[in-house]
Amino acid sequence: MNKIMLVCSAGMSTSMLVTKMKQAAENRGLEAEIFAVAESEAKNHTDVQVALLGPQVRFLKGKLESMLSEFGTPVDIIDTVAYGTMNGDKVLDQALALIKA
Repeated sequence: MNKIMLVCSAGMSTSMLVTKMKQAAENRGLEAEIFAVAESEAKNHTDVQVALLGPQVRFLKGKLESMLSEFGTPVDIIDTVAYGTMNGDKVLDQALALIKA
């Protein structure tokens, strides 16, 4: 099962995107645990396969990479257009590509 964490300031703005990503995964028949957390909670979720940051918190990328580097977890910033349009399919593709890389 793929475990995908989205990170934003308070964990709220990504919650709609999580719903869209879960729908996209279900439509593809993929098992995925997708959830959103505030930046302050990210340290409690080191067992994820990938962490994606909301574009508004892109400045946290280095901090999150340092925190998750010992686990080999890729960290990236969600594509701005996909985030703005809440394109769950595209963000799911981004996460899966990072997991496979």
